[in-house]
Amino acid sequence: MNLPEQPPTFRPPSAAERPWWWRLEDDGGAEVEVTEEYAGQRFVSQADAESWVGETWAELAEEGVAGVTLFEGDRAVYGPMSLSAG
Repeated sequence: MNLPEQPPTFRPPSAAERPWWWRLEDDGGAEVEVTEEYAGQRFVSQADAESWVGETWAELAEEGVAGVTLFEGDRAVYGPMSLSAG
């Protein structure tokens, strides 16, 4: 028996539906492991991604993130961008 595909409200969005994401990096450019609250965030648009990092940069810095690079899918859009306040 074939069941219909789950509607979006019942399944997590796919990478194609939310292609924008940030690579969270340390001072050397290596990826930083952060708590689940901040890890793996994906966004529908560049504006959503930029708003999120603008709202959470201080918390990310507390998690050991020194900079971020914005990606759309596999393509680096810009970065690394420093999270230092100075």
